[in-house]
Amino acid sequence: MPHGQIADTGRRRLVVLQVLPALESGGTERGVLEVAGALVAAGHRSIVISAGGRKVVELTKLGSEHVQIDLGTKSPLTLRHIPWLRRFLLEQNVDVIDIHSRMPGWITFAAWKSLPVCRRPAMISTVHGFYSVNSYSSIMCRGQHVVAVSDSVADYIRQNYSFVPDERLHVIHRGIDQAEFPRGFRPTMAWKAEFFHQFPAAANKKLLAIVGRISRLKGHLDFVRLVGDLRLQDHDIHGLIVGDVDPRKSAYREEIRQKIATMGLHDHITFIGHRSDVREIYSISRIVLCLSSTPESFGRTVAEAISIGTPVVGFSHGGVAEILAAEFPDGAVECQNFGALTARVRQLLARPDLCIPGVNRFEKSVMLERTLGLYEAASEQRNFSRRS
Repeated sequence: MPHGQIADTGRRRLVVLQVLPALESGGTERGVLEVAGALVAAGHRSIVISAGGRKVVELTKLGSEHVQIDLGTKSPLTLRHIPWLRRFLLEQNVDVIDIHSRMPGWITFAAWKSLPVCRRPAMISTVHGFYSVNSYSSIMCRGQHVVAVSDSVADYIRQNYSFVPDERLHVIHRGIDQAEFPRGFRPTMAWKAEFFHQFPAAANKKLLAIVGRISRLKGHLDFVRLVGDLRLQDHDIHGLIVGDVDPRKSAYREEIRQKIATMGLHDHITFIGHRSDVREIYSISRIVLCLSSTPESFGRTVAEAISIGTPVVGFSHGGVAEILAAEFPDGAVECQNFGALTARVRQLLARPDLCIPGVNRFEKSVMLERTLGLYEAASEQRNFSRRS
């Protein structure tokens, strides 16, 4: 078998480097892990550079390599990593780079640009958000190929970075694994017993959940207000706030707690922190809320909850609007229209046997197939250019 070729496929074994700030929690991190696992499963070599985090162990269990370097700190000192990264790209014979964030993107781009043209890997940038429009953010559109994680993100790129030609712009929706979030999933009795032992105030209640990192943009204050208004007519309502908080944003968590106390909801809203069992939490919730004040690039929690059949109500913008329009239109509410939000949640709570159509239009397998296909095509283009 020729050197560097994957057995039984005839395809060349790629070395793919993904770069992001850290591997803690969030949709970007989840996508990086999924792509890394797919690369390894396909016989390629996966490397991830980040400052580390709780998901490093999960990444390495998938067979990917992790290099712990902080390229995400916005400081002139971060520039010192450019020469190291340049050497790393050469020594590891990297075929494809995929950048997932702005500061690491600039460091990687500088190292890549300093290489002889004939030694440069294919450069891909995956745009995960609606960044502020400026020169700093433009790095996310300077890849030889630019991936948008939803149609909404692709529209944002076309409107604000017109230098990206259509042939370089690829819409690859993030996806979820329906085997991991199967329709009709129910947790075990043992799990339920342990959960309600840990959080007894939530037992035997109509649970509403908001899932994701605790950040002002995610709409937790609206969630608290919603629970308070709903409890005026239904005392069985209980709210679950699922997710951790960046230590730099602990003041916002205290603001949420203060609002809960002011509204007399201390016994009716529970903070349950970061959880690895969100599937089970979706399944015991009557409704999952997505109340981001700014558009989400995709809306992974929306797709996950709908996949198992739990209704989702969300402000209809960005990627969340795309998912709701495709899979659960009844859950879409005009942005920041709190009256409409409360009314829609009440309507859905009155329909406990509501059946959600079981078609998952955002499959992880499709996302991975298209991503790896792009990597392979970009690498082949690079090799063709070298030979020409």
